[in-house]
Amino acid sequence: MKQLVEKHPLAIRWFHWVNFPVLSLMIWSGMWIYWANDVYRLGWGDHTLFKFFPQSFYAAFHVDHKLAQGMSWHFVLMWVFFLNGLLYVLYTVFSGEWRYLLPTRHSFREAILVTLHDLGLYKKPLPVRKFNGAQQIAYTSVILMGLGSLLTGLAIYKPTQFSWLTTLLGGYEFARILHFSLTIGYVLFFIVHIAQVVRAGWNNFRAMVAGFEIEEVDPTTHAIEAGPASLPAADASLSPH
Repeated sequence: MKQLVEKHPLAIRWFHWVNFPVLSLMIWSGMWIYWANDVYRLGWGDHTLFKFFPQSFYAAFHVDHKLAQGMSWHFVLMWVFFLNGLLYVLYTVFSGEWRYLLPTRHSFREAILVTLHDLGLYKKPLPVRKFNGAQQIAYTSVILMGLGSLLTGLAIYKPTQFSWLTTLLGGYEFARILHFSLTIGYVLFFIVHIAQVVRAGWNNFRAMVAGFEIEEVDPTTHAIEAGPASLPAADASLSPH
């Protein structure tokens, strides 16, 4: 017997599906800024950090010298990213969803077991909850990373106006390194997240699209849990009245 089980509210699904393309486009526009010229990268000339390809590669694919376009897209999308993130945090606070997402003192131990389970090294069944310990840590970390991206972005965008913030983050160059490192963190999170979604299967993916999962339920157990109300009504012709 199959039944629908509600998993993700509409608001959570909305914030999720808005955030994914916005963050992806922010990363792409950020790479336009980074690829615009060696002067904008972390270091200069032959000592440039994270220079994945030679300059001829960027020129061949016309992704160099796009500083203006990259900054325009990046700063427009920044507001969407910020507002979507702010609304998400406010929703989780006022709806009580934070209780499922916030790590507890058991989450770190459980995250290790989840990792070992995924690697096939831990065979015992894991606790059945909306979010396990690994997911709680990962999703909370992404929220903190979003805050970090916002603060480091402001520090390198307006280093004079926000000089106190730039100084607090270790200076302009270190703030840039933090900002870029967080971007790498998002990419790694995407890769792991998508791999886990594929591994979990269609039912799990559908929950983030439609909000529910389909679960197999033992009809006998279901009838017992539902109580007498689940049993068919008696035939009225057998009533003594």
